[in-house]
Amino acid sequence: MKLDILAIAAHPDDVELSCSGTLAAHVAKGYKVGILDLTQGEMGTRGTPELRLQEAGKAGELLNVSVRENLGFRDVFFADDEEHQVAIARVLRAYRPEIVLANAVSDRHPDHGKGGSLASHACFVSGLRKLETEKDGKPQEAWRPKYVYHYIQNNYIEPDLVVDISDHWQVKINSILAFQSQFYNPDSREPESFISRPDFLDFIEARSREMGHKINVKYGEGFTVERVPGIRDLFDLV
Repeated sequence: MKLDILAIAAHPDDVELSCSGTLAAHVAKGYKVGILDLTQGEMGTRGTPELRLQEAGKAGELLNVSVRENLGFRDVFFADDEEHQVAIARVLRAYRPEIVLANAVSDRHPDHGKGGSLASHACFVSGLRKLETEKDGKPQEAWRPKYVYHYIQNNYIEPDLVVDISDHWQVKINSILAFQSQFYNPDSREPESFISRPDFLDFIEARSREMGHKINVKYGEGFTVERVPGIRDLFDLV
């Protein structure tokens, strides 16, 4: 299966919190979209790896993505090295996305910046013809996505572009709430975490409104770019 967009995330729920509205908007336009989670989030304060995989599956269904995979890297302890880059390259070569959305270039959680760097390096490595990889016993052809955009997470980063997600806001919220173990639940006996406070979703809405305000819409999601995107027509800009 060939994808148009592949969102790569250090943890299950990174995509939902940061760029799920963008994914939903492009699915609605007929693009094929996938998600690749690097870890199972097993070092997180709440939930279990098994539960988070179930929640990720539910969120993927709500977003109507074509595929969602998890590479099972060690949460917190994965590295931006050859082994991990090649593992991601195998996925990139299998799905051949035109665009990759990756973790923020820097953020509160060290895995986010590291995950963003790892995804970016893997996109380059995947395009090296002399790197030999296989899938199901068959050699893979080199593939390099045309664009890598980094979504903005907890820490504010000035965006290079903003996607209007106003029509897909409720889908974004529903996909976030699929991770019931991670977010506010008054009946939960799990310890409180940074993202389980009752006001955390207010922050997510405020950030989306802030990004939307930049392009004169209700809700938006911001991204930074690795190279300047080009257009042929000034009227392509919103």
